[in-house]
Amino acid sequence: MRIGRLVTLLVVVWLVIGAIAVFQRGYYKDVSADCASVGTIAVTVVAGPLNYTGVNPQIECEVPEPSR
Repeated sequence: MRIGRLVTLLVVVWLVIGAIAVFQRGYYKDVSADCASVGTIAVTVVAGPLNYTGVNPQIECEVPEPSR
């Protein structure tokens, strides 16, 4: 039971550190509703403390245009 709580705490701390990295990089200010912006924010949060070791995840994607 205690190991589960420890793992949960570590995951929460990891994600909070990732969210801080997103804030420091200004990604929350320039949020547009495209796949690349949302993907970059998500990957940065998941990378967590790795952001402070030089990891700079960026996502690029293209969503197909709907046919007319």
